[in-house]
Amino acid sequence: MGTSSTRAATATTEAVDEILSGYPGLQAAQEAFYKDLHAHPELSHHEHRTAQRVAGELEKCGAAVQTGIGGTGVVGLLANGDGPTVLLRAELDALPVAEDTGVDYASTATATAGDGRPVPVAHACGHDLHMACLLAAVRLMADHRDRWNGTLLALFQPAEETGDGAQGMVADGLLTRIPEPDVALSQHLLPGIAGTVGTCPGPFMSAEDGIAITVYGRGGHGALPQNTIDPVVLAAMIIVRLQTVVSREVTPGDTAIVTVGAVQAGARGNVIPDHAVLQLNMRSYSEPTRQRMLDAIKRIVRGECQASGSPREPEFETVASFPLLDNDTAVTDQVAAAFTAHFGRNALDIPKQTVSEDFGLIPAAAGAPYTYWGIGRTERQAYLAAEKAGRLQDLPSNHSPKFLPPLQPTLRTGTEAMVVAAMAWIGPH
Repeated sequence: MGTSSTRAATATTEAVDEILSGYPGLQAAQEAFYKDLHAHPELSHHEHRTAQRVAGELEKCGAAVQTGIGGTGVVGLLANGDGPTVLLRAELDALPVAEDTGVDYASTATATAGDGRPVPVAHACGHDLHMACLLAAVRLMADHRDRWNGTLLALFQPAEETGDGAQGMVADGLLTRIPEPDVALSQHLLPGIAGTVGTCPGPFMSAEDGIAITVYGRGGHGALPQNTIDPVVLAAMIIVRLQTVVSREVTPGDTAIVTVGAVQAGARGNVIPDHAVLQLNMRSYSEPTRQRMLDAIKRIVRGECQASGSPREPEFETVASFPLLDNDTAVTDQVAAAFTAHFGRNALDIPKQTVSEDFGLIPAAAGAPYTYWGIGRTERQAYLAAEKAGRLQDLPSNHSPKFLPPLQPTLRTGTEAMVVAAMAWIGPH
């Protein structure tokens, strides 16, 4: 590294350290805000209280705030002279999950699902923590404007869990309301030790397709199966045969997943229904593999329907779609270097993940490069004990009723990561 580069890196490190020196002064307020969000979760597209709370905190930081983008989306703009525009993103929504953590701020909220059913609601994925970290990062940056130059865009996106929130903000004119970002950054709680951050260049989170498949039979009395075409048996044969898509039609080493997560058919044991619905989910990392899987699924379903004498062609409905999240290599390398300088041995390389995320649609629409990293979600001793026993799968994962990251060092790590990553562009280079 040349002398000028060394000086620039040193100046940025000093600036980051000064900005983050203010964290102890806001830690208590951040923890209280996080607990409030955790206790009051809201489902996708219904994040009204959450958005209001976020907007209020952004206004306290002196940010110019816009609300209602794509429904409940919020953007706070913190302008500070000439320099790059950095977009930082967090999510607003929670999940239809009944929390079982035992903490005094656990959610007891309920809501009405899209089909009219009452459901429990909980922040079982960490979006409450993501919001608290981003807001604290904005506060720290606002309090130390002398240490950076440029524009911060703090974007709070609705409906990440349903996969249509990012596109909804874009369709509602997001990019006509904000300056064009030079880079976009985001993070998520992922498997790992709390206090660590992990980066991965290139394809990081899989593309996802959710498909509802309806197959048809001929209903009748359970005592007279010879007079029926049983869609339950048909569905069972399809489910078994679909297990061969990955094992026999995807190139070995090319990560792919096909899951049938739900089957609905009939209401009583002595009544053979006239149709069955399979809820299928698939994950892939390349368009050729994705298309081959889709073709195989449709071929298998149609073939089994024909073999069973189904009276009608099956129906396929796409119910969810997430794009491949493909981290820009240069941006990821720059963020990883900044993380290493700040976090030391707690800055890690992590493998690609088979979960999915719609964040990439926003920078793609803006023509901006992006990176998305992980922060550890499990208390250190619990993780090391599970790892030693070969039982990491027993640790509560995202979407589990028992999902609850340790308050600290997780909040501090997520806050520092946002500041460090942003300063890699707008610090005193």
